[in-house]
Amino acid sequence: MSRTARIDRETSESKVLVELDLDGTGRADITTGVGFYDHMLNALAKHALLDLHVNTVGDLEIDAHHTVEDTAIGIGQALKEALGDKRGIRRFGDATVPLDEALVHCTVDLSGRPYCVHTGEPDGQVYAIIGGDYAGSLTQHVFETLAFNAAICIHIRVLSGRDPHHIVEAQFKAFARALRDAAELDPRQPGIPSTKGAL
Repeated sequence: MSRTARIDRETSESKVLVELDLDGTGRADITTGVGFYDHMLNALAKHALLDLHVNTVGDLEIDAHHTVEDTAIGIGQALKEALGDKRGIRRFGDATVPLDEALVHCTVDLSGRPYCVHTGEPDGQVYAIIGGDYAGSLTQHVFETLAFNAAICIHIRVLSGRDPHHIVEAQFKAFARALRDAAELDPRQPGIPSTKGAL
């Protein structure tokens, strides 16, 4: 069973290509024009064991918002396509990840119902500018966008943190590890992991 997807999405604000393999080895080839976001997506691929290719050309002359958002839309759509009917998956994943002083807890349910709860970032995180063009306010927006386009439930709690870079990176890594567990194939569960018979 191949759990792969390719999304090619173009608007007046961006052109996004995403290729994703859920059963990869963590290989990443990421180019969005937003260096810190590239770093986060590389971390996502590495720790979720996704093979992820992203090429985004966006209207960075305005700001990074459209580029970051549209890339997240493409990745979310690719996750949904690659998961297929979700037969045989574990469905739930949970991870708590430290990065020096930062600590983040993330739980994922590949439920087919989009929802995102994002809490705990310290006051001022949304105003932080990381790497010159990534606004801290984008992080919650990325996870909301992923949740709604992948049709999954994501809960992220920032438990501690001081450095804006560490706070964001710990979130991406915690999400990656939770997603990896949730998408893992369960040899004891050959069917759909739901009493409804569908996810």
